[in-house]
Amino acid sequence: MPSSTRSSGAPRTSAAPRASAAPRTRRTDPDRRDRIIDACLDVVAEHGVAGTTHRKVAVAADVPLGSMTYHFEGMDELLRLAFERFSQAMSQRFEDRMAAVTTREEALDAVTAIISDDVFTDDRELVLTHELYTFAARRPEYRTLTRNWMAASRRALERHFDPATARLIDAAIEGLTIHQAFDPAPRTQLDVPAVVRQIAAIHASDAP
Repeated sequence: MPSSTRSSGAPRTSAAPRASAAPRTRRTDPDRRDRIIDACLDVVAEHGVAGTTHRKVAVAADVPLGSMTYHFEGMDELLRLAFERFSQAMSQRFEDRMAAVTTREEALDAVTAIISDDVFTDDRELVLTHELYTFAARRPEYRTLTRNWMAASRRALERHFDPATARLIDAAIEGLTIHQAFDPAPRTQLDVPAVVRQIAAIHASDAP
């Protein structure tokens, strides 16, 4: 009668554990969100707000399309952040000019430099500024950006001029830069200082 017997020999050992697969390297891209915001400005400059889409921005930023909805709630949020970044950068350039001078005469020269050199340094800045103004005109909720921009400019001017003069000079900067941007005639550097000084002379008081 057959009987069941254990096989002789060395005791069984469990199979050696399989080598674990090398961990996947996760691609890190900490600057992706900032890059998308900058790319949005490039797309707006090229296609206008109306022609700006998630897909175009994703291509310009070199990111997957899904990154757009991952980092931003929608196109409105992205446009607001992009225009906010642009207006703050322009305001900072203005602030740097006015903070670097100490006398009223230097301040007048700084205003001339802002008009002649700092604002609309290229077509991109011109287009982005007017796209922001047009967008804010159509969408009142975006006018906070333009108001903040104007307020920052006036604060910088009030370092050297009283509030009434600062307001007039700010308006002149706006008008003269736009006029120069679209005037086909070459810029006349002598005209700008004369206009700035005439406006400043309307109010003789210095800022405290």
